[in-house]
Amino acid sequence: MKNMNEKITQTAGRQQLGAFAPMFAHLNDDVLFGEVWNAEAIDVKTKCIITVVSLMASGITDSSLTYHLQNAKAHGVSKDEIAAIITHAIAGSDALKSAFKGVIQAGNLVPLA
Repeated sequence: MKNMNEKITQTAGRQQLGAFAPMFAHLNDDVLFGEVWNAEAIDVKTKCIITVVSLMASGITDSSLTYHLQNAKAHGVSKDEIAAIITHAIAGSDALKSAFKGVIQAGNLVPLA
């Protein structure tokens, strides 16, 4: 598990799109990950949970969900918590099966134990 006080840094925006879209790279790397993820009002584990729920609620079950599930695991979110979060967030909806399917397909993320 990562150190909860460790500063989160991101360079993917610059690496992938920096030459084409420098403003996007700045917003992604410096503002979103540099400022928002490092703000102290909400702890990182909770931010990870919020992000996973937001992605699932938006129907995003691609590599973004995989990355953020791995990040959640690294910041102390357990497999049981992920299952409970999905159930709580979208219980009773058709999206429930889709969310679990997305999590299972993203299952190349080393068991969330």
